This record gives sequence, structure tokens and C-alpha cells, in this order.
Amino acid sequence: MILLIKYLLFILLVVFMTGAAVYSLSSRRAADPLERGRRRSIMNILLGAMLVTLSLMSMFLFRGSTISVIVEALFLVIGAFNIFSGLRSYGYYSRSQRGRKA
Repeated sequence: MILLIKYLLFILLVVFMTGAAVYSLSSRRAADPLERGRRRSIMNILLGAMLVTLSLMSMFLFRGSTISVIVEALFLVIGAFNIFSGLRSYGYYSRSQRGRKA
């Protein structure tokens, strides 16, 4: 069961990393500033999810030394903050785009 969780977390890590790279590239190529901001906020959400997944992976892979627990907790907090700020930014840019189209 633990092995299945490890593989699932690794697959999620690769998916989040690939998605963040794709949205990073597409945000740099977007001409519209609102669309660029919306894509960067999605990238921020994916990067936060990647950090949370990396933290969970290290919890399952390594033994719990003090330094390991501190790094895992730090990754978890930074990842949660990235997800939260990305969701806030996404809401702002989505509302701005709807207001501009109306």
C-alpha cells in the first residue's frame, strides 16, 4: 500500500511539474495582460501543489529526523501559501476578464 502511495505521489509530482512548465511558457507568450496573469496564477497553483506533493513524498520516503521534519513542514507551508495566493489571483483575473468583456 505504501509503495502504491509512493508511485501515485511521484506521478502527481511529474504531472504538476509538467503543467507548471506548460503554463509558464504559455503565460510568457500571451499578449493580453489579463490572460497572462490568469495563466501565471494557474502556474502558481500547480507549483504549490508540486511543493505539497514533494513534502508528502519526503514524508513517505525518508525517516523522520529533525531536519527532515522541518524541511517537510516548510515545503508544506510554502506550497499551501502558493495554492492560496494562486486561487486568489485566479479569482481576481477571472473577474477582471468578465468585467472587461461585459
